[in-house]
Amino acid sequence: MNYAQTLEFLDSAMSSFQQKGAAAYKPGLDRIAEFCRRTGNPQRNFFTIHVAGTDGKGSVSSMLAAVLQSAGYRTGLFTSPHIHEFRERIRVDGEIIPKQKVVNFVDKYRDAMVEVGLSYFEMTAALAFDYFDQSDVEVAVIETGLGGRLDATNIITPILSVITNISLEHADLLGSTLPEIAGEKAGIIKKSIPVLIGEHNEACDSVFESRAAELKSKVVYAQESFLLSESAPFENGSRFKVVRTRDGRVYDLVVDLAGEYQRKNIITVCAALDFLHEETPLTISRRALREGLRTAAADTGLRGRWQKISDSPAAVCDTGHTDKAFEEITAQFDNSEYKRVVAVLGFVKDKSIEGIAAHLASVRKPLEIIFTRPSVERAMDFDRIREAVAGTGLNCEYCDTVIEACRRAREKADADDMIFIGGSTFVVAEVLSSIQQFASVS
Repeated sequence: MNYAQTLEFLDSAMSSFQQKGAAAYKPGLDRIAEFCRRTGNPQRNFFTIHVAGTDGKGSVSSMLAAVLQSAGYRTGLFTSPHIHEFRERIRVDGEIIPKQKVVNFVDKYRDAMVEVGLSYFEMTAALAFDYFDQSDVEVAVIETGLGGRLDATNIITPILSVITNISLEHADLLGSTLPEIAGEKAGIIKKSIPVLIGEHNEACDSVFESRAAELKSKVVYAQESFLLSESAPFENGSRFKVVRTRDGRVYDLVVDLAGEYQRKNIITVCAALDFLHEETPLTISRRALREGLRTAAADTGLRGRWQKISDSPAAVCDTGHTDKAFEEITAQFDNSEYKRVVAVLGFVKDKSIEGIAAHLASVRKPLEIIFTRPSVERAMDFDRIREAVAGTGLNCEYCDTVIEACRRAREKADADDMIFIGGSTFVVAEVLSSIQQFASVS
């Protein structure tokens, strides 16, 4: 098979949560464990850092990987979903896996994949483990796909587990309350392996602490290790001044990631890297921390995090799609320098958006919304959106396609307004896949 045929096989033979949603969800570790046994358990041949959480885990994973690479380690990074191309999910020192490596893996293990009944995500995780081993990776940052306890990545034994935060998402699969969801995320905690918690949460802390106590694992809270003293936008990124609490040491850091929510992520990242330096075999200098963060997004290919894609009017896209993410996003609307916000938003149909609608309705700055549908099977229909926004008083209209919605936003926005594009990774992906087309829709 060539690369195109390989992707066609994967798309047709294996269910993808990204495309089909809950119908493609295959919880449990038996399949991935059996398959990795057949491939020689490559995931055991390098250090790993396991990252779970509701929001921020993609940014945190990418920043961790960038700093580890800057520290001189051959570094693997496994994330999902992808924006443009399947291979974005698997990187070594920032470079995506070659097409031929994907083809070779599927050619070699195709029959075993079908026999074991792997899901699309399980196959992707197994491919990542195998490629990292082949590439002599020394340490890999592994992001969970969904939840934690039953996620395919949970067959690894990391040197540190990281849980960024907890909020309500995928209630049909992970639970309808914060403690229930925290219980699923806490499933990545391993016996005698420390876990770092990115944010205190009264509803969740006891869940993590109870699970860690059962497994005799140390719990570290990022907010008790580092404090944020200053933050400001800086050259299409952010500048942070953070303080290490145990000795008052100040770190002045620049990150090529914008978005006010990165204030929380930077504390998680600093605490995780400090712990790795102090408590594991890894050595991470202050210089590696500064240099890795300065080019973290560029070095790891991270896109769609408050990413500015045009000027006059400014246009920003962001993949945040949970209630908690929109709490941060809408706060940034109000704190921005722009006179008005024109938002292009689309969602997938298994998403509960009432909370998102409430956050949008709370925006003090003039806000106009153009709802649209991403070009995927899971796209939420307009009747469902109308039901969610009924009674909110939101000023909204509807466009059938993302590009049509962007064209309408360009017509409505003045030079001192901001266009925001988001609600779903699929919406952002369509825009980022056609930047020139977006720039010319006016």
